[in-house]
Amino acid sequence: MNAVFAVALGGAVGASARFLAVGAISRALPGFPWGTMMVNVAGSLIMGLLAVVLLEKGQFGRFAPFLLTGVLGGFTTFSAFSLDALFLVERGRMLAAAGYIAGSVAASLAALALGLWLARRVLL
Repeated sequence: MNAVFAVALGGAVGASARFLAVGAISRALPGFPWGTMMVNVAGSLIMGLLAVVLLEKGQFGRFAPFLLTGVLGGFTTFSAFSLDALFLVERGRMLAAAGYIAGSVAASLAALALGLWLARRVLL
């Protein structure tokens, strides 16, 4: 499959999944951008797992454009994260904004590290 087509198709899948997940989480937990945060953390965990399986172990590397750049690029939402953080700041919710920023970054980095560790120790 052409790499550009693979990325575009994966992006459509990932963006659709993000739209559904963020909507469901936001309805269940209103008042704070939990949906965006949870999608970023889950995407980081999956990115860590797939980075090892697809890139480090050299298995199925041909699927990396579709899965890593496309699906996870469409699924994770750093631009939405930035917008949510600035909306909290604009609403004067500085403590919530700081918690959201620190929590999102720390949890996403930890999830990616966990994904790498799981893939290296458990999956392969």
